[in-house]
Amino acid sequence: MDRFSWSNGLLEMDETLVIQQLGVRLYDGDDKAKLDVGVALLSTHRLIWRDAKNHECCLAMPLSQIIFFEEQAAGIGKSAKIVIHLHPSPANKEPGPYQHSKYPYIKLSFKEHGQIEFYRRLTEEMTQKRWENTPASSTLPTGTTPQAGRTRAVGIVGIERKLEEKRKETDKNISEAFEDLSKLMVKAKEMVELSRSIANKIKDKQGDITEDETIRFKSYLLSMGIANPVTRETHGSGTHYHMQLAKQLGDILQAPLEERGGMMALTEVYCLVNRARGMELLSPEDLVNACKMFESLKLPLRLRVFDSGVMVVQLQSHSEEEMIASALDNVSEKGSLTAEEFAKLLGLSVLLSKERLLLAEKMGHLCRDDSVEGLRFYQNLF
Repeated sequence: MDRFSWSNGLLEMDETLVIQQLGVRLYDGDDKAKLDVGVALLSTHRLIWRDAKNHECCLAMPLSQIIFFEEQAAGIGKSAKIVIHLHPSPANKEPGPYQHSKYPYIKLSFKEHGQIEFYRRLTEEMTQKRWENTPASSTLPTGTTPQAGRTRAVGIVGIERKLEEKRKETDKNISEAFEDLSKLMVKAKEMVELSRSIANKIKDKQGDITEDETIRFKSYLLSMGIANPVTRETHGSGTHYHMQLAKQLGDILQAPLEERGGMMALTEVYCLVNRARGMELLSPEDLVNACKMFESLKLPLRLRVFDSGVMVVQLQSHSEEEMIASALDNVSEKGSLTAEEFAKLLGLSVLLSKERLLLAEKMGHLCRDDSVEGLRFYQNLF
């Protein structure tokens, strides 16, 4: 803390404010400084701290005093901190709140968060060292007391220059962002064209494509995404859009459902479909409306709602009798099963496994033991 000098907090002509953060407390090493919570300001030249209530209480320290700094994570009842290690106090330093300190470091404690961005901006300034470009005549004088002010402060020209610099930085960031987005869109178009080409070859049976190769290509297409996703822009809105979406879902969900035993939770379907659609994300409402049209369009899928409210998509060929028989056979073989044990046997999610066991119980084939150890199902012998 003996590296800090009293200041009035005004910026010089060649100095620019980088970031400020409310709710920061100063520590002299591991000891809490005898100051209240205040505002930490980082400029291109200095680290400044101002009391939140008494604005005349303002401290400043040149960035050139910093050797290195590190983050200290928050804990139970403790705020996140930035630990700043410092050079020894120079002999000609202006007076400050501390004449001598036994610690070679200080801490900034962030009561209202913001430490991540502050740390990032401090890293940038210490890397660029913009204070070294300041002419000797523009060094930052300080008064001898908190009430003593500098002889020079920022005027209208300095404010205008800062606004102009901020505008240029914003324009640069926007240009770079759109540049990256343009590259992404070009690449996305290339991938869609490639997937469309493969889809056409499979559809038209061009070349010597075997059945195994066809299955492999389809799995690649699912990983790459849907070549022509149904969107409101291409198929309008309302019933027609949901009908076309249902047909496309019928095409892409057939293979995944067969691999998962003929049934998938609607949440799994939502994740799988949106991953395949890439940037053309589907809303949960549109997915439910499309799934409700499976049966009316005579597609090989249907939407099912269990008594618990869990919604699943299943193959039409996936019958209730098969689910009940599978649950009964496994419980009879093992003596008893929990939903977790049944899920491991079938390779399904715990949610779907539990629904199958509950269905078998509802039909009278199983009974339950609900104890402190959890819910366990047994064969119903009565």
